Amino acid sequence: MTTRVAVLGAGSWGTAFAKVLVDAGTDTTLWTRRAEVAERINIAHENADYLPGVRLPSGLRATHDHRAALDGADVVAIAIPSQTLRTNLADWVPALPENATLVSLMKGVELGTTKRMSEVISEVAQRSTEQIAVVSGPNLAREIAEEQPTATVVACPDITRASRVQLACSAPYFRPYTNVDVVGCELGGAVKNVIALACGMAHGMGFGDNTLASLITRGLAETARLGAALGADPLTFAGLAGLGDLVATCASPLSRNRTFGERLGQGETLEQAQAATHGQVAEGVKSCRSVLELAGRHGVDVPITQAVEAVCFGGLSPGDMIGLLMGRAMKSETG
Repeated sequence: MTTRVAVLGAGSWGTAFAKVLVDAGTDTTLWTRRAEVAERINIAHENADYLPGVRLPSGLRATHDHRAALDGADVVAIAIPSQTLRTNLADWVPALPENATLVSLMKGVELGTTKRMSEVISEVAQRSTEQIAVVSGPNLAREIAEEQPTATVVACPDITRASRVQLACSAPYFRPYTNVDVVGCELGGAVKNVIALACGMAHGMGFGDNTLASLITRGLAETARLGAALGADPLTFAGLAGLGDLVATCASPLSRNRTFGERLGQGETLEQAQAATHGQVAEGVKSCRSVLELAGRHGVDVPITQAVEAVCFGGLSPGDMIGLLMGRAMKSETG
């Protein structure tokens, strides 16, 4: 029986994932916030706002009506900015099929509640955590849309549901693996955006690969510390949803968070950097606050996250951020 998937959100990642699904032979409908975007996708087979120049498969349907997208869906994949999830999902809940697997494509921690995206979905949709999966890994949308080979992780406490999602998105250029560690996969995806901001700042200030490698490695260490406090599997952080996603997001110029950080490192203000992104969301800017609060609640030291938050919201300059990190008390590498 063919799996029917609704993808809610037609940004770069939502559109790319919808393309993957169709290329995997899955019946897919993409919901767009704007009716004109849906029309262009259906007629011209392109999402020019987010993936210009990428030809979308003719089998991909787009609609502005969320009820039409959700009707009969076996899987509902959500790809919207993480801080808007609660409000949008509340509007969609009445139309959600009762037994559908709900999949988070989002990478963030909710401001105020410090809840992971799967926790927000469970709370708002009133669904068991067994019914909720996450997709995480090195997911640079443009490269995936261009069919460059990549791998990812589908995590769900119910391995049967994870396997169904895995099969639905297994395309010739997109290789998904399954995992049951939702906590670890989500934390890896959320914290890496913050670390990528720091790496971008360092690059913007003219620092090279030693600095980048140091930030990536120590960023992974603080992600793993937070994960341990929340009960994640330590091995997750050595895999695609941990190190893999971190390296891609911190090193690639296609990464919005890394590019945003680079602008800050070159001396732009937060407002100037935001204006230059043309509507693309750098999730790490908001997540740095919620990740820092989450770490504080569990007594976990996250110095890079703390420094990034101070640059974004506390008036610290990127240069002073580097000095602050380099001047910290000496520790063992495992500390």
